[in-house]
Parts: sequence; structure tokens; C-alpha cells
Amino acid sequence: MDENFVEIINEMAEVLNAAQLKRLQEVLLKHFAKSEPENQPINNMEFLDKFLEAKKIEGCSDRTIKYYQATVERLLANISQPIRKVTTEQMREYLVNYQKINDCGKTTIDNIRRNISSFFSWLEEEDYILKSPMRRIHKIRTKKAVKNIISDEEIERLRDGCKCIRDVAMIDLLYSTGIRVGELVRLNIADINFSERECVVFGKGDKERRVYFDAKSKIHLLNYLDSRHDENPALFVTLDKSSKRLKISGVEIRLRELGRALNLDKIHPHKFRRTMATRAIDKGMPIEQVQKILGHSQIDTTMQYAIVNQNNVKAAHRKYIS
Repeated sequence: MDENFVEIINEMAEVLNAAQLKRLQEVLLKHFAKSEPENQPINNMEFLDKFLEAKKIEGCSDRTIKYYQATVERLLANISQPIRKVTTEQMREYLVNYQKINDCGKTTIDNIRRNISSFFSWLEEEDYILKSPMRRIHKIRTKKAVKNIISDEEIERLRDGCKCIRDVAMIDLLYSTGIRVGELVRLNIADINFSERECVVFGKGDKERRVYFDAKSKIHLLNYLDSRHDENPALFVTLDKSSKRLKISGVEIRLRELGRALNLDKIHPHKFRRTMATRAIDKGMPIEQVQKILGHSQIDTTMQYAIVNQNNVKAAHRKYIS
């Protein structure tokens, strides 16, 4: 959008309401777009490239960047006009059709809505558009099922079911720290402070934070490291002769196989994280401290992990009400 164009809009914003500003923008585009040089306007894909570059600078992970790219590219493939002319009605229709064509649930379609909304919000903040067409498309309400956690008995069964000390150390570290699986596989031996029972991990957006592990994890980690004969700096490595750094998929497969062998329900890395958060809150840890340990920027995210134990609710009711 031309700088003079933006200046006119901003100046008129002092005397016009949102609807009038929108109409002014449409009129200016209609009458002056033809007079612009052919190489002046930015096409839709160039807007996407600029958006993705901005997200990289903000520290978004490669995985998040790819998700943004795939979502917005699919949207742009269904839009024939310039992005600045897209309306709220068109976006509602797009989301409805997307859900029908892909037969996806409310959670998936809300994730799509959130990504597209982020794209248009950035365009608005950068003055490429006057107002995001996603403003009036609100969060899609979904039913949140109560997700199970790993019980104390199940943790003991998992430990006993491990056939190598590496897996025991891995389970204990996940269970006591609540770190993400991506953070686990990126850990190096040098990151571990055994005397203080703590380590530094790099979370989403390469944000550094300190997490803590218990005495049982310390003992199993030391025993595991004593059993190794490789020179790899990684904390967890593969069991074959190559001793390569363990990948996320390797951890996921190992835990899933172990859970199935023990007939336990859906054992995966993230379940350890949710379990740690729930246990901490049940035992009285302030939610702000749990938030810091988990590395969440918003406390609402932490609350989603914390499932209040119903027995604790019952006991509290008897203590304070009965």
C-alpha cells in the first residue's frame, strides 16, 4: 500500500468511524489502483513471505513457521483478489467450506482460524490493510475432555518395564521436570548440574529456562552416563553402536511401545508434562511457579495442563464448607 494512501487513511481516522474508513479505503483503491506502476503493488505471496520473516525474527520455531506457511498458502490458493480486499464474509465462508471438505473437528478448524487471524493481524499492524477481516470471527468453542495423567502406580510399572537404564533415566527426567520432548533431546551432558539437581533447557523460540529434577532422576542419570562409552555430548543417545543423539521420534516410539507392552493407556512424552503440572498444583505449588517451570508465556496455557484432583476437591469441601 502506498505511503500517501496510508497517511490519508490515518489522518481521516480522527474524524471517521470504522465503517466510514473502510468505505474510504475501498474508494481510494478503486480510483487510484490503476494509476499505480505495475511493479508497485505487493502480491499475496509476497505478503506471506514478509509475514513469515517477521515470525522468524520473533523467535517462532521452524515447526510453527511451517504450520503458518501451510495454512496461509492454502488460503491464498483459494483467493483470487488482492489480500487487502478480503472481507469477513469471505473468511467465514472459507472456514465453513474448509471444515466440510476436510471433515475436521472444531479444534482443528480453530487452529486454522487462529493462524489466519495472526496473518491478518500482522498485515493490519504493518498498515498493509486497514482492518483485519478476522476481527469479528471469534474463537470456536470446543468441548475439552479431561485428559488422564500417569498415576504413581503406572510410573513404577514403567520403570520396572524398562529393559535398559537409559529409558529409566529418560522417564524419570520427563516425570520430574515436565520438560517438552524437544527440549529433552536437545539436552547435552554439560547442561546438567548434578550438585544442584537442575539443568538449562531451550524451549519454544529458543527461550532459555532452568528446570529441576529429583534425587531418583539424578541417580538414574549418573548410572546411565557411567554405562556409556561414546564421546557424544548429547545427554541421550541411541542404543546402537552409532550412539547418535536421540531424536523426538525415537523417544515417542520407545514410550509408546513400552506403554503397549504394559497395557497402559496412551503413554507419550507430553503426558509426563501434564502429569508433572497436575502433581505440582495438587501438592500446593503456586500456579505462577508451575508456569515458570513449564516455560509458558501465558498462565491460561498452564491452567490447561493442570487437572485438579477430584479427591482434593472433596477433601477441601469437607474442610472449608462441611
